[in-house]
Amino acid sequence: MMIMQKFAMTTFILSLIVMMLTTLLSMKTIIDREKSSPFECGFDPKFSARIPFSLQFFLIAMIFLIFDVEITLLLPLVITMKITSIVTFSIVTSIFIIILLIGLYHEWNQGALNWAL
Repeated sequence: MMIMQKFAMTTFILSLIVMMLTTLLSMKTIIDREKSSPFECGFDPKFSARIPFSLQFFLIAMIFLIFDVEITLLLPLVITMKITSIVTFSIVTSIFIIILLIGLYHEWNQGALNWAL
């Protein structure tokens, strides 16, 4: 038990040292407006560095992430099929898929899946 306490304390102290070192080494000394502006071969930039971002791309990315996480949650259900009975497996899988279909219906109903130009 004493070894675990020493290990935990050593880990905690090393973590603090690493965090303090990164904080000290990453401090910027002088904030200069010229250094933080975009640079194009000595000329003023032709366009703004901030271009408008379509919210639809963000929405599609969020929907992709949601359904990607859904797949990662759905795949381990195959392993649980061996452990539990088929009735329990069917109920859990059906509830999970129904919740996802309700979410898909809501996104469709809100017009999130319509790609209007």
